[in-house]
Amino acid sequence: MTWDFSRFGDQLGRGSGIGDLMDDLGHALAAGGEQVLMLGGGQPAHLPEVDALWRQRWQSMQAEAGKLEAVVGNYEPPLGGTAFRDSIAGLLRRQYGWNVSRENIAVTAGGQTALFLVFNALAGEFRDGRHKQILLPLVPEYIGYANQSVAGSMFRSVRPQIELIGDHQFKYRVDFESIEIDSNVGALCVSRPTNPTGNVLTDQEIDHLHRLAVETQIPLLVDQAYGAPFPDVIFKGIKPRWDEQMILTLSLSKLGLPGTRTAAVVACPEMVRAIGSMNSIVGLANSNLGQAIVQPLIDNGEVSRVCREVIRPFYLEKSQLAQSCIRESFGDSVPYRVHVSEGAFFLWVWFEGLPIHSQELYERLKRRGVLVVPGHHFFFGLSGDHNEKEGWKHAGECIRISFSMPNDVIERGIQIIADEIRLAYDETC
Repeated sequence: MTWDFSRFGDQLGRGSGIGDLMDDLGHALAAGGEQVLMLGGGQPAHLPEVDALWRQRWQSMQAEAGKLEAVVGNYEPPLGGTAFRDSIAGLLRRQYGWNVSRENIAVTAGGQTALFLVFNALAGEFRDGRHKQILLPLVPEYIGYANQSVAGSMFRSVRPQIELIGDHQFKYRVDFESIEIDSNVGALCVSRPTNPTGNVLTDQEIDHLHRLAVETQIPLLVDQAYGAPFPDVIFKGIKPRWDEQMILTLSLSKLGLPGTRTAAVVACPEMVRAIGSMNSIVGLANSNLGQAIVQPLIDNGEVSRVCREVIRPFYLEKSQLAQSCIRESFGDSVPYRVHVSEGAFFLWVWFEGLPIHSQELYERLKRRGVLVVPGHHFFFGLSGDHNEKEGWKHAGECIRISFSMPNDVIERGIQIIADEIRLAYDETC
């Protein structure tokens, strides 16, 4: 049966790149990973020390009279638990010296939900007839943003500058000369580290974007799902920043708790109150579980220690392993470049002059039991000759590879990718 969908239904209910990615990820994990080399999703690795920490917290809650019953049986306020919000604010004050309190913290049902609420609060149709957009100063950018608008096209993006490094590396940089902010821009948004590329915008780039936000009186939104203060998977020294001109989103997912769907927004009190109102309308309240598990570990410093001593070193080693596998598997037989790996869980690989589209490469690899993410999904919001459809071939020459899986999965998957890439180039010879 076919029903007529509203504009909202059409926008969110007819499929998306992030939907396809999560469907592939879910089926692969449900199958126990036996049949698929899963190099596509953002699933965090199961680290024994981290998993043991969650099990210990669960046991502690069971042992405390009435605690587990309260966690699973009571509603928290729409803004999140007061103790959890105090703990997040306390961590940010201790670690970065920011002037924040619980009035600057809102809890949401995961980072994806946080961004959905914030984007649609700041962009879309306004009462005075304007249609505002979110400006992405640098693409490729997170695939999960692309379809989040409830009112038509939401994003305007800026094509990056590409710095070539050595024979097989490159780095995207913000092209500030191409950024134009008019009255139809409701906010600037970046992820740091950037999903999909592992790029970490420099402190100077963040400072420049902040100045633009101040000058135009719009928020600068920084998605820190992979960044500071947790899981802090950043491989270079940076200085996180926040003030009331900025909105930060933090998530427990990449810390190792994706199933709890818990995130926090750091913003001015007005935005925080608005998120609480939206939470109450959309979902009444948030999940208590992630807040209850992590809150005492934030207070006693254990979360920061685990990020510093366990999680970040693990992913740095994984990144180095995956890069080594690429060098060994590809050699100099095909043209390729890997984006400089500065954080997050991914390598971003560019096959310059690739004779097939990244979507076709994705389909071929999927038939061989390897899941990656085709790169064109991450280049949304571009227009004119910057758009893939208008001739910017680069957008269809890249793939995202996750390195959070076991080493043998990474090694076998990259070998198959290399083989399939050679076949693609050989077909044109």
